[in-house]
Amino acid sequence: MRANHIDIFKKSIEEVELTISNGKIAKIETLGPENSNLKYVLPGFVDAHVHIESSMLTPSQFARLAVVHGTVSTVSDPHEIANVLGLKGVEFMIADGKRVPFKFCFGAPSCVPATIFETAGAEINANDIKVLMENPDIGYLAEVMNFPGVLNNDQELLQKIAWAKANQKPVDGHAPGLRGAAAKSYAAAGISTDHECFTYEEAHEKLGYGLKILIREGSAAKNFDALIPLLHEFSDKIMFCSDDKHPDSLVEGHINLLVKRALKNGYNIWKVLKAACINPVEHYNLNVGLLRIGDPADFIIINNPNEFEILETWIDGEKVAQEQKSLIPSLPSEHNNHFSCEAKTPEDFIVESTEQTGQVKVIKALDGQLITEKTIEKLEIINGQLQIDTKRDLLKITVVNRYRNTPPAVAFINNFGLKKGAIASSIAHDSHNIIAIGCSDEKISEAVNLLIKEKGGIAAVSEKEQIVIPLPIAGIMTDVDGYQLAEQYSQIDQFVKKELNTNLGSPFMSLSFMALLVIPELKLSDKGLFDVNQFQFTLLE
Repeated sequence: MRANHIDIFKKSIEEVELTISNGKIAKIETLGPENSNLKYVLPGFVDAHVHIESSMLTPSQFARLAVVHGTVSTVSDPHEIANVLGLKGVEFMIADGKRVPFKFCFGAPSCVPATIFETAGAEINANDIKVLMENPDIGYLAEVMNFPGVLNNDQELLQKIAWAKANQKPVDGHAPGLRGAAAKSYAAAGISTDHECFTYEEAHEKLGYGLKILIREGSAAKNFDALIPLLHEFSDKIMFCSDDKHPDSLVEGHINLLVKRALKNGYNIWKVLKAACINPVEHYNLNVGLLRIGDPADFIIINNPNEFEILETWIDGEKVAQEQKSLIPSLPSEHNNHFSCEAKTPEDFIVESTEQTGQVKVIKALDGQLITEKTIEKLEIINGQLQIDTKRDLLKITVVNRYRNTPPAVAFINNFGLKKGAIASSIAHDSHNIIAIGCSDEKISEAVNLLIKEKGGIAAVSEKEQIVIPLPIAGIMTDVDGYQLAEQYSQIDQFVKKELNTNLGSPFMSLSFMALLVIPELKLSDKGLFDVNQFQFTLLE
């Protein structure tokens, strides 16, 4: 194969003859200087932190879409399915990923459940982590979200970190907003990365404590603009990741979009490619080739470094994508699930006023962010019941336990923008109970019951129409063709934006994080309203 070799290590571009044998790079013969008449070859991209489940696709289906964009590997935290199915879920992800030519590096979920303040479908304890860490298919200890546990010397959590260290495997971090002595102590416990920084100052400080920073640009959380200036000074310690990528976003692009965006903004090509290709392989010790003799033949071919259009993707010497078409087959998967609750009624979502003041704590959603704010708003009380106020965008939010029958938790949310109807999802980080937001108890009940009937999915209802996408694998994934799912998802997304009038960029992705109790400031679990800053439940009124 004759091409221009973009050698990231030498920071050079030369015309070469590339020889592949038995899936490896057998020979790289330099023929001369760069030849603009030829295509360009370089190592493939690596997503340094992603939850495959957030694409709503199985690993094998995810791979089909990712390779089209030049991605050859992902560092994948399977804690979403682990919160539903436990170790069985992790084993499913590993086995499903092995069926296709793609390099998944799965981690051992460190926080299942994420907190003790919610109901999950399973638990992974320190003994389970010991077993996982000894498994060669497990590459690292996945994000330690319970940073208060680290700071307060939670022995169970520290033992999980110790098992990772004993097996010489990295420990991923997750500490949004943590600064100062607390952040320094968190890093000193053995944490090696953080993908939750949302300001330059926070990330710069954490780099000083020895953490590597992952610049995240997903479907909901978008931190690229704030953090990319770090690349100038810290290119050895920066990686790119998506964290959570919905199917329609994955069809549009992956890490390649961050590369093109950085280059367009004038960042040095060698620093950009180091973050996109080299740093994740070296940090996580991935079995991914970097276009050196003897490496696995994992690489991409582009048209030129200016436009950076992906023409072909190769993994272990096999062409897996060409001209925006995936060559990986679509495979069905086993439908494992854990879903057991009965249909609800509108009366289940009534909120009675206990103080009779109407002054309630309200979750304020922020578009493009996982964090929320807390506000105090006055609501009308009719017959002792707190009322929704769509004119002021004060809607009801509920989390319904999907694993057993319990009363729903109900609170209020602002800045979601629905003018009518309701939306619901059984993707609700991290325990994946049913979460819904709506303009009336009747529509909330209707949307929730659609998901109970399907045993998982996402749904939207208006006065006249219902749309539901079933997710039969753990209530969070499907094995349908990824492009078909992306089309379905685009339709329901547009329905919510145009018919229900939300102005959020990714309403279902934003919805899914309203139950994530480890991201400030105010969230809702199936057990009640939760103040993340105080790390305890709080009263609605």
